[in-house]
Parts: sequence; structure tokens; C-alpha cells
Amino acid sequence: MTLEFQPRDVCARCRRPARVCYCAHVPHIETRTRIVLLQHPRERDMPIGTARMASLCLPMSELHVGLRASDSPSLMRALHDPERPAVLLYPGEGAIDVVKNPPRGPVTLVVVDGTWSQAKKIVKSDPTLARLPRYAFTPEQPSEYRIRREPSVECVSTIEALMQVLGVLEGDTERFRALLLPFRAMVDMQIEHARNRNSRHVRKPRSATPRPAPVPEILRERANDIVCVAGEANAWPYSAPERAQFPEELVHWVALRIATGETFDVVVAPKHPLAPGTSRWVELAPAVLHGGARLADVAERWANFVRPEDVIVSWGRFASKIFVSSGASLAADRVDARQVARTWSRGKVGTMDEFLAAHAPSQALESALRGRAGRRVGQLAHITRVLTRGSHE
Repeated sequence: MTLEFQPRDVCARCRRPARVCYCAHVPHIETRTRIVLLQHPRERDMPIGTARMASLCLPMSELHVGLRASDSPSLMRALHDPERPAVLLYPGEGAIDVVKNPPRGPVTLVVVDGTWSQAKKIVKSDPTLARLPRYAFTPEQPSEYRIRREPSVECVSTIEALMQVLGVLEGDTERFRALLLPFRAMVDMQIEHARNRNSRHVRKPRSATPRPAPVPEILRERANDIVCVAGEANAWPYSAPERAQFPEELVHWVALRIATGETFDVVVAPKHPLAPGTSRWVELAPAVLHGGARLADVAERWANFVRPEDVIVSWGRFASKIFVSSGASLAADRVDARQVARTWSRGKVGTMDEFLAAHAPSQALESALRGRAGRRVGQLAHITRVLTRGSHE
């Protein structure tokens, strides 16, 4: 098959393809705070990054690309502005809670843009940044970055972090919520793009649509034994000193036997203090979590639910890992539906939301089970049905 490539129109301002340009949603927000964004070079060409988006929204911002502040004279000048002392927005040991103890007067807010590991390396290796007063915050809600995975519940995109912190520094939270307008537009457009299965080049018509790759025999032949599972943990952020003392622990375990509709839904009382974002992330109130069952009781109830012939299906391996590490046991036959979906669709699949948007967009999903785990197990059951039917919907 010969591909006929057609050049894409690209917006010179946001540098996105014209069909997914978000410029119409970009607000103009004046600030007393000077914002300095230091972007890791690998993030510069990331099409769904938010540092450039933030710089377009905030006229008092400047975007620098590099690994060290000292590589840029203009960046060093910004960090030594006597009228706006520089502070670093970065979590970890010694960081001050910006909500409880915000810096006084106008400041220069320095934000490192990159993946968690990229940002960590930049801050650790740059003495100029390391010397700055360090501030951190707890997100008001989980990230809306549905098209990019965050390493933990406490991690949000650059523009989401700026929205919350500038609201604190400027004393006007509502005004800065407008920063999320282009961000949400970009996320929605990316998901819609996945749903429509668009391509950036025009292909000649094919004589036949390629079939999805076959799914494992264990799913095709043992559909009546499939049990979809999802679990949630009380997990402190990687950057928090408490993480060394309080390891991840199971707090919610949900299962659905597809053939019969039987469900298993148990909240597990945490042994450790709840991490700041756990309740929001798992979508269960603290009182519900603290009123959960003991691990020993959960293991006994699970043993009465599960059968030796069950095939345990999860999305990724985290749920199964955290469940087994809690002392419970799972059937020997386990399937990672995310890996199966990658093989079936012959490529990356993204999140469960994205997979369903691409392969079952017309079907609304509802779950009577609680919390985020309940919603996810409903999605997983539907994904399993799509895979075992072996056809795109």
C-alpha cells in the first residue's frame, strides 16, 4: 500500500496542528507574580505539554528550555530580580506549604516543566535552583490530564499547578481557573481524535479492513470464568518523606463476574494515616475508608467469592500486585487486559477512557459499585466484552 502524505497546517502560536489548535480558548491573565518556566529539552516537542500553553495565557511569564538555569543569562537575571525574589515550586523535604504559608509580596515563581524524573534531575543537579526557597501544595483534586499518565495522585500538569498556586499568591482563585480552558479543550480534542481514529495523512482506500489481532485463548474459551478486578491504594506521593514510613496499602477492592453479574465490593480500613489526596483519588469519603473492614476479614470474604477456575482480568498489574501484597490470594490464571488491548489494536491504547472512546464510543457506561474502583471495573468489563467479541464497535 502506498501512502500519500499531505502536509499539515500548524498554528504558529500554539504549534499544534490547525485542526486541534486551542488558541481560541487561551485567556489573557495579568499577574503581579513573575512566572519563569524551565522546560526540559525533551518536553519542548511534546505535543500535549502545557508549559507553552501556560506561557501564552500569562503575559508575565517566560519560557526557557534547558537543563540548568546558568545556561541562560536571561533566566539568571529573572532569578535575581530584587523586586520579585525567586521561589521554586517543587515538592519534597523542606518545602513550605504555599497555601498555609505563602511568600510575602510579589515573587518570581520558578516552575520546572517535565516528567517527574526529568524535573527531579534538573532540580537535584542545579545548585542555583537548589538554593531557592522551596514551596509545594496539595492539589485540590486529581489531575484532569486524561491523556497523559501521572505517577501519583499528587502529581498534576504544569498549568494545573500554576492555576492553584497563582490563585493563592494573587488571592483570587476563581480568576485563575480560566487557565484550564485551553487545557480542557486540548484534552477533549485529543480524546475526540482518538474516538474518530483520524490520521494525519490520507490513505488510499483499502480493499478490506484489517482485523484486530486475536485475543488469548483463555479469554475466548473461558468467558464464563472471567472476573474483572480493580483496586485502590492509600499511597503517599513519591516526593513525600512519609512514603518511606507508610508504604502503599490496599483500601478498596472491587470485582465483577461478567457471566453472572455477581460483584465483590469491600473497603479496607487503612493501617497508616491517609495520604492527603487518597480520599479524592479513590472517590470515597475518609469516614468510609476508616470504617472499612480488616484485611483478614477481606481475605476470608474474597475466598468465599472467588473460584479455583476463575480467570482474573485487570487493567495493568497494579491492582493485582497491591491485592496480593496485602496478604490475599488470586487465582493462578490472570490476564492483563491492557497488554491484550495493545496487541489487539496493534498499537498504544492509552487509558481505559481512550480505548472505549476509540472502540465503543456510542455506549454509555454505568456502575452501581462504589468509587473510582467501581467505575473502573465497569469499564474493564466492557473492554473485555469488546476484546472477546473480536470486532471494533
